[in-house]
Amino acid sequence: TPPSNWKEIVNKKLKFPEGLLAAIQDGQLAKIQQMLHISDGILRQLEESEDRAWREALNLAIRTGGTEITRTLLRFVKFDFRQVHEALLVAVDTNQPSVVKQLLDRLDQEKGMKMDIKSFSMAFFDNSIDNSRFAPGVTPLTLACEKDLYEIVDMLMKKGHTISRPHKVSCACLECSNGRKFDLLKFSLSRINTYKGIASRAYLSIASEDPMLTAFKLSRELKWLSKKEPEFKPDYLALENLCQEFAFELLGMCRNQSEVTAILNELGENVDEEDNGMDDQAFEEGIPNLARLRLAVNYNQKRFVAHPVCQQVLSSIWCGSLPSWRGSKSLWKVFISFSIFLAMPFLSLTYFFVPKSKIGKMLKIPVIKFLLHSASYVWFLVFLLVESLILEHHHDSFKGRNLSMWETSLHMIWVAGFFWFECKEVWIEGLRSYLLDWWNFLDIVILSMYLASFVLRLLVYLKGQVFCLDIQASTPECYYYTQAKRLEWRTEDPQFMAEVLFAVTSMLSFTRLAYILPAHETLGTLQISIGKMIDDMIRFMFIMMIILTAFLCGMNNIYVHYQESERLGSFNETFQFLFWTMMGMEEHKVVDMPQFFMAELVGRVLYGVFTIVMVVVLLNMLIAMITNSFQKIENDADVEWKFARSKLYLSFFREGLTLPVPFNIIPTPKSIFYAMRGFCRFMCCHKSKKSQKYPPINTISNPSVEEGDTRTETRLSYQRQVLKALVQRYIDTARRELEESRRKDLGNRLTELNKSVVRLHTEMKHLRQSVATSGVGNNPLDGASVLRKYIMKVRNSFQSYEPEMGDESQGSPMEVVVHQDVPLAMEGMLPLLQEEKEGQAVGQAEGETGGEADEEEEMVVMGAEEEEEQEAEVGIPEDKPQEETEDTAGQAAEP
Repeated sequence: TPPSNWKEIVNKKLKFPEGLLAAIQDGQLAKIQQMLHISDGILRQLEESEDRAWREALNLAIRTGGTEITRTLLRFVKFDFRQVHEALLVAVDTNQPSVVKQLLDRLDQEKGMKMDIKSFSMAFFDNSIDNSRFAPGVTPLTLACEKDLYEIVDMLMKKGHTISRPHKVSCACLECSNGRKFDLLKFSLSRINTYKGIASRAYLSIASEDPMLTAFKLSRELKWLSKKEPEFKPDYLALENLCQEFAFELLGMCRNQSEVTAILNELGENVDEEDNGMDDQAFEEGIPNLARLRLAVNYNQKRFVAHPVCQQVLSSIWCGSLPSWRGSKSLWKVFISFSIFLAMPFLSLTYFFVPKSKIGKMLKIPVIKFLLHSASYVWFLVFLLVESLILEHHHDSFKGRNLSMWETSLHMIWVAGFFWFECKEVWIEGLRSYLLDWWNFLDIVILSMYLASFVLRLLVYLKGQVFCLDIQASTPECYYYTQAKRLEWRTEDPQFMAEVLFAVTSMLSFTRLAYILPAHETLGTLQISIGKMIDDMIRFMFIMMIILTAFLCGMNNIYVHYQESERLGSFNETFQFLFWTMMGMEEHKVVDMPQFFMAELVGRVLYGVFTIVMVVVLLNMLIAMITNSFQKIENDADVEWKFARSKLYLSFFREGLTLPVPFNIIPTPKSIFYAMRGFCRFMCCHKSKKSQKYPPINTISNPSVEEGDTRTETRLSYQRQVLKALVQRYIDTARRELEESRRKDLGNRLTELNKSVVRLHTEMKHLRQSVATSGVGNNPLDGASVLRKYIMKVRNSFQSYEPEMGDESQGSPMEVVVHQDVPLAMEGMLPLLQEEKEGQAVGQAEGETGGEADEEEEMVVMGAEEEEEQEAEVGIPEDKPQEETEDTAGQAAEP
């Protein structure tokens, strides 16, 4: 509260007092009060030309830890908003909650809070704080959040401080347009600093009702911004990693299974509309929804998904009622898998007729379902191999069109099953979730090519039937589509295209088998590495095609006028020659033309440059890129593999899709019964229900109207309680770690103090010996200079530590006083003892604020002190009398 003698003084300015900064530096509180206090009252206005000096005085008082001096300045001088705002930044930067509270109270008195929490656009164009040492866009709240100062963050937010979300990068509103035009760099730095505050642990913990979900969303947003603003990509990626780390650490605060279930099974309230459908997806009976875990997978939160808590939940669900599966030996697992492969038809038929039997329930266990579907796919690949072997051994039968379409299309039974499986998957997951998985794109390509191959074969068969309807009239078309040999077929013949499509699709079908590899740790890691390598190769192919096309045009233009070489002279032949040169399968003699010297010279030069660029440079660069990608995966192999395995696990938790291909295309009795029941209800019992204008009211006669909503609200309420508990544990852990780091820092500083004391005593001992030996020192002030050097060094070391200690550890700075009228031996001991007392005072202050220092460090310092006392007793040489030493010291003390 303002003092009683506070009164307004109109048109009276306060000149900046000379010596005020020195008095603040020395901690002379009485002198400062004398400079600022006048008889007419308290000066409330400052000289505008000296604004920077007043601002620096207030900042200096805060940095030196002078709480009383800061309170005096705020009491006797009226600072405007900009000065108090920068002082608030300094107080936050030095972690002084008490000073922050004083400045906030001062802002309340001046009614400056509205200015402090004003929008970014109003403060952006203020050039008066450009000379500040803080970056643009840094507010007290963002600075406190960056430093994870939970107490100050909570204090500021209770006062109404907030962090406004920056607009989108492509935003063209008036605020963003003016900001870019005014100062583009300042605008960009302000966005970065704002995101640093939003992505901090402190702000996510205190400002968010659901910190985990907020971290997910912010991580995805920062990842997107790193692509849209590549100039600040390292900053955005660092913040994105910070968000992932926060969600990972917050999940680690769970203490029991009920908390884990509450966190992983509910999405929360502030979920985007596109992610709301995850709560509606049904899993098998007894399997929890895991909505938040699936959301983390969609948001690519790899560290969160790979957390031991999530992996334990997934592994327990994966094994279901077979907990012994996890501890089984690999040989036993291989035997069970081979047995399921052989018994796949029998098991599928058993589930088809009696799905509620013991075997039917066992087949719903995710790991058994996985083995069953994998066995079905392996059977499909076996059929493809069998078809290839039949073509090889019955080659003569396949030269013409004498085989029926069905003899070459048995694999279409599996293709039909796969097609129905994908349709049901789209129906269950939704189109958006389905398209998020890249394996589904491969499934679409494979199925499309199989269907295209089948349609082309069917087209050939139907054309043969149509053109040969009239047996008497033998037409060329009838002969072509029924009896013509392969050599007589046209180049664009449909059966040619069908065979090519079938060959390519067969290769892709075997590639699709890599989907199940993440179930094994070693194979899964290799599969992920190969995927990254393919990405590198695709990027590399773009550069390679540019260079290859350039040399292709040059080489072709040289040799197109000459027919001396069979391998060059045409576009197709030149391309093949250059391509196989990259593989080292061509000879350089192909480019020789002895009768045309100039053309041969240029051709050899181009060919040599092509070999150097493509073979030596680009191919080695591709090898380096692939090696780098593989090394990145290996460095984080555990997280990458667990994330890929989690996606595989979740795909087998869903309800339905139990019957493997091709048995799933046969309608089961259960599905027929459900269809008939639905049809009967629709035809007989269906009544048109009009939507009620108002929701039903829960009464005594109808108590269960809102039962479902009540259960949902109860679950969400419990989840909020768990989240609050996790956040509180996280904040407490962070504070304990901060206090522990302070204690370690104090111990390190005390160790440095001990070393400084030992070095000081050694130099003083050598100085005394030199003085005693030479009689009178060359420099009478050598002792004082040595003492000043070491004491100032210790003072600076502890001065940087004092602002972080809190209120009780803040005191006046050290004062160095050297007495010249005492013997030199005592001159070395007095500052030494003073320095030791000050070190003990600092240690006692730290014990009052953050706990006592480590006993081991105290023993080290005490041992050093005892050693110094023993050395001090024998520090004066025995062959020199006491009087001579005193006389020598007295001479040295004279001016």
